[in-house]
Amino acid sequence: MPFVTVGEENGQDIRIHFNDHGSGRPIVLIHGYPLDGNSWERQERVLLEAGYRCISYDRRGFGLSSQPTIGYDYDTFAADLKALLDHLALTEDVVLAGFSMGTGEVTRYLGAYGSAGVSKAALFGVIPPFLLKTDDNPQGVPGEVFEGIKSAIVADRYAYFDDFFANFYNTDVLAPERIGDAALRASFQVAAGAGPYATYACVDSWLTDFRGDLPRIDVPTLVVHGTADRILPFEATAGRLRDEKLIADLTVVEVADGPHNIGWTHPDEVNAALLEFLRR
Repeated sequence: MPFVTVGEENGQDIRIHFNDHGSGRPIVLIHGYPLDGNSWERQERVLLEAGYRCISYDRRGFGLSSQPTIGYDYDTFAADLKALLDHLALTEDVVLAGFSMGTGEVTRYLGAYGSAGVSKAALFGVIPPFLLKTDDNPQGVPGEVFEGIKSAIVADRYAYFDDFFANFYNTDVLAPERIGDAALRASFQVAAGAGPYATYACVDSWLTDFRGDLPRIDVPTLVVHGTADRILPFEATAGRLRDEKLIADLTVVEVADGPHNIGWTHPDEVNAALLEFLRR
């Protein structure tokens, strides 16, 4: 089973689990909270058939990766991504693709390390530019909302996941046609297997201010976002990236009535947009 060591806690290695399949142009797939790298299954199959090399990995604290109690911030997440790219010697024509929290890794990586070796970025259900409401970011969400989320996780993280996934997939509208009960249970099981501390600590990372990173993104960037996203509403995220021109070379694709995890519920639309963008 492939791992890369990215640090240590109390003398024990912190290891990131990854999968590396196919050949051709490499695309690195970075999952969202609280899932793992396998959540890209409806994209990976299509990408492999189109001749791409697919590298997916589990963020620290999730999936088969180590579950430390340190490093749940985007500087560390981006460093973990860099360690993986270095380990695999991915130095040319790499595509970085992130979903939800994974869009933060892509954004912070390009902001901190630059685009050497990276040719394109693809972002699905984006978290940038900045979620927290502040004096200079009045469009954001009040901080007490996120404190409430943390309190709910502490009180009963399993009950929290039930509520979270209902809005992750908009089950009141899209089940069972676009998200079946078995798939919903599978998502819950993956989330339940994540590190309890990671589940809690990641919430603070959602408040990262990416506005300084975005102007440094100098590669063509695709954003695909559902118009009915209840986790990261379109107008507060993808809409701002588009309207405020925060990324120089940006293509935004709206998925009509799409929820947060459009990669599962609307794979045809998502995959078509991604493949067209990659071929350009």
